[in-house]
Amino acid sequence: MTILVVDDEALLVKGIRFNLKSDGYDVITGSNGQEAVDLAKSENPDLIVLDVMMPVMDGLTACSRIREFSNVPIILLTAKVDDMDKLMGFDHGADDYLTKPFNILELKARIRALLRRSGAAEKQEPNKLTGGNITLDLDARNAYKGKELVVLTAKEFDVIEFLMRNANRVYSREALLDTIWAYEYRSDIRTVDVHIRRLREKLEENPAEPQHILTKWGVGYYFRK
Repeated sequence: MTILVVDDEALLVKGIRFNLKSDGYDVITGSNGQEAVDLAKSENPDLIVLDVMMPVMDGLTACSRIREFSNVPIILLTAKVDDMDKLMGFDHGADDYLTKPFNILELKARIRALLRRSGAAEKQEPNKLTGGNITLDLDARNAYKGKELVVLTAKEFDVIEFLMRNANRVYSREALLDTIWAYEYRSDIRTVDVHIRRLREKLEENPAEPQHILTKWGVGYYFRK
């Protein structure tokens, strides 16, 4: 499954590429609208993530050009929030629209939804994650401890989903802040510890001796299946 990511913000592209590759996607990247058109022709990606404001050729024009030869799903990224801007994006052929700054997990959820809708994801990852007695229903965003439905906040679900998708990989508090909260709470690293504690209380059989949501002392947190 190949995803084309085109944005002139190099750090943003790097972050998206890292997160998508960790989910098993092949990722190709570009930095302007003309590259988006050229790569869409030469690489035939399964989905395109395309910024609106770019040099050489803007994303809306690139979207229109791509629509001349391809029905590939396209997600537009933009810093604008006006409804008219969204309508313009759809008029140019976009399938979805995400406003910056955004949560990387929301982007990945939209990618999965578009791939399923387009029929390109026959072998796409399952819609459930399971580790020990913990199960996540990704479509309904429900969490279960055994057969018991557990109520999680949106951010709690984001944290446990990310850790379960990347089981046995240790993430520092800073890395979790960057991935889950993006620009939020950047100065308050303790919010990660609070969410981990709450997840253990809700999902572990014995929160005092967790079996799955674990700490690597001096490094960060990880999920063990």
